[in-house]
Formats: sequence, structure tokens, C-alpha cells
Amino acid sequence: MDAIWLTGAEWLAVLRIGLGLWWLESWRHKDRRSWFEGGGIAWAGEIAAKHRWNAVRSGFDVVVRPRPRVMAYVVIYAELALGLGLVLGFLTPIALAAGLLLNLIYLVLMIHDWAEQGQNGMMALISLVGLGGMAWQTWSVDSAMGWF
Repeated sequence: MDAIWLTGAEWLAVLRIGLGLWWLESWRHKDRRSWFEGGGIAWAGEIAAKHRWNAVRSGFDVVVRPRPRVMAYVVIYAELALGLGLVLGFLTPIALAAGLLLNLIYLVLMIHDWAEQGQNGMMALISLVGLGGMAWQTWSVDSAMGWF
């Protein structure tokens, strides 16, 4: 593979780190007090209640709605963990796979919101490229430790 300025593995590391910074920004800009008091899950619940797919509505009602506080913590700390894992390159394949899954969940929930679709679609695509290109090979804790 020919590349300009950096090797292919280094460009994949740049992509991985950029995705990690995107997750950290997602975590940083959330009003955590409101989320932990149920605001974020209530907002998502309103979207799920109007969703055109019954599986999304019923899935939200069964999994998320009964435990809003726990799910708020899951969302907030998953985004933080993904961001840190990707920036540092720590357990990178796991972080990329988990991020891909979370973005697909967000994408399906927010199917009517074009702005959210664009963001989550791009983040999912970057995760997929990072997995396929093994973006943990360079500039990562995984590489330094000889993992994966």
C-alpha cells in the first residue's frame, strides 16, 4: 500500500484516534446531571415511542424504560470508555466492535433524524474500517504490549 506522509497503518491510527476524540466529545458535551436524572433516557423514550418499527418501540420498553438510571450510566460511561480506548489504543478491537454496535443502535433509534444518521453512519463506517484494517497496529497500547 502506498500512502503520502504516513504509512497505511499510521493513517489507520490517525483515523482510530480521531474516532476516539469524537466519542470523547460526545461524552463531554452531554449534560450528565440531566442524563443521570433521566433526561437523556426520557428524550430517547419519546423518540422510541414514535418509531415506525415495532421492534424498536417494544425493545426500548423492555430493555431501557424500566431502568432509566442504569441505562443513563451505561450510555455515558460507554462513550467515555470508547473514547479513551480508541485514543490510547487500549483493547482497540473490542472498542471498535462496541462502538460499531452502539452507533448502529443509535442509528436505528434515530432513523428519522438525518443529522444523527450522518454522524452515526460515519462513526460506524470508521469503526468498520478500523476493524478491517487492524487500526491497533501503530501508536497504541495494544501494539506496545503485543496484544492482538
